[in-house]
Amino acid sequence: MDTNPLLTRHAEALALFTDRVHAVRQDQWQAPTPCTGWSVRDLVRHLAEEQLWVPELVTARRTVAEVGDTFSGDVLGEDPVAVWDRAAAGARAAFAEPGALERRVALSYGESTVAAYGSQMVADAVVHTWDLSRAIGADERLPDELVSFTAREFGPYSADLEKTGLFGAPVEPPAGADARTKLLSLLGRRV
Repeated sequence: MDTNPLLTRHAEALALFTDRVHAVRQDQWQAPTPCTGWSVRDLVRHLAEEQLWVPELVTARRTVAEVGDTFSGDVLGEDPVAVWDRAAAGARAAFAEPGALERRVALSYGESTVAAYGSQMVADAVVHTWDLSRAIGADERLPDELVSFTAREFGPYSADLEKTGLFGAPVEPPAGADARTKLLSLLGRRV
């Protein structure tokens, strides 16, 4: 396991999502997910696209404009599981390169540190692991460390997440809710 806490959480989040991707049955790729309007395939495609961007932005140090529409369309092709596996491995390697986390990266919303970008990627993978688990009937539990990490990441800007169109309006968690349920409720998920 990586010794950098961010790299450790990133590896854990990718492994968890990978486990769920490998559990998708052939008849589940078009099943709906908690993400409004997204099928299982759409959700996996979203995460795969995100991972495919990482080597381009972090390793190749290209800008969003330079990458352009390279990853638009259906990047999953005929073998979504293999594409996901390659994308996840590439992202993990890019973030783990010596000195990568100290770099700066140009994202669609402006410049950021690679470490902050990596934190966002971890949080997104954690939440979407739950979405995928719910969609395919898999174990919906999330490791406490990943829940805590994600809550710390999304907490400071959670009020703005609904405006992005990628998250639903927060819902009131049930009384006595655990940390996972509170996090998911904050992001518009009904557990």
